[in-house]
Amino acid sequence: MKLLTRIIYCSIVLPLSFLSKEAVAQDRNPVIKGYYADPEILYSNKTKKYYLYPTSDGFTGWSGTYFKAFSSPDLKTWKDEGVILDLPKDVSWAKKNAWAPTMAEARVKGKYKYFYYFTAGQKIGVATSDNPAGPFVDSGSPLVSKLPEGVKGGQQIDPDVFKDPKTGTSYLYWGNGYLAVAKLQANMTQIDTTSIKLLKTDDSYREGSEVFYRKGKYYFLWSVDDTRSENYHVRYGTSDSPTGNITIPKDNIVLSKDTANGIYATGHNSVIQIPGKDEWYIVYHRFGRPLSIGMGEAAGYHREVCIDRLTFNADGSIVRVIPTLKGIK
Repeated sequence: MKLLTRIIYCSIVLPLSFLSKEAVAQDRNPVIKGYYADPEILYSNKTKKYYLYPTSDGFTGWSGTYFKAFSSPDLKTWKDEGVILDLPKDVSWAKKNAWAPTMAEARVKGKYKYFYYFTAGQKIGVATSDNPAGPFVDSGSPLVSKLPEGVKGGQQIDPDVFKDPKTGTSYLYWGNGYLAVAKLQANMTQIDTTSIKLLKTDDSYREGSEVFYRKGKYYFLWSVDDTRSENYHVRYGTSDSPTGNITIPKDNIVLSKDTANGIYATGHNSVIQIPGKDEWYIVYHRFGRPLSIGMGEAAGYHREVCIDRLTFNADGSIVRVIPTLKGIK
């Protein structure tokens, strides 16, 4: 009887356990280990690699004080490049609440330069480097520190930088509770304050704007609800201009939770195009899986970064993304 039991165990249970491990091993999401959120992604023409710039998460009340970078040759295997900006050491005007960065690459006098826009103390700063993995040097003062004229509430957070391929002009977008845009000056470290404009999306807008251009259209993505909510998700609109007006499609959800797979709070995204191809990916955070959904409000600062494919219909509308565990192939 004991022999029969062992035979059954070896023939059924052990193979199933190996299959389970194999299935888990195939999952690529999250793409980096640990708690991170608000991911920005960049392809560097200098190094021919991709870079992720997230919020370092897992700190009570979003109280993190430093930023890290991760690099990859293929969007699948990621290397931790370490801390690239430490607020207590590197920034004189803010010491905590290191959130939601964005990155721009530019050619300056024939050389690549990197401009790292970041949130600290509910203000927006900029730091520069000659390399996408830093080290970065802060400009010495915040780039955006007060509400735009006419806005009565919200926060100066969540910057997004976008270079218009038609004109070469770079723009900075930002805001929680409102969406503002301004032209960046040629030095990329100052905005043209006379160009500040408030953009109208729809009543769902909360934060986390992302702008990109594809086939004659400017796409505006943003996050809806609260990052502590399992219903945090991404919507979009389109425009003929990087400064609006923004048209809202009938079905404008880009990405939302998948309860069947225990995926919640999919939001605060960035978008990357594979160089030379009409191939796109969306990078976003979700609640840490499987534990964060049971953390209550703390789920909002225990998040992890994922990547999935972003596709379009023939008319240019975005095909709704189903968040996956497997990630990209």
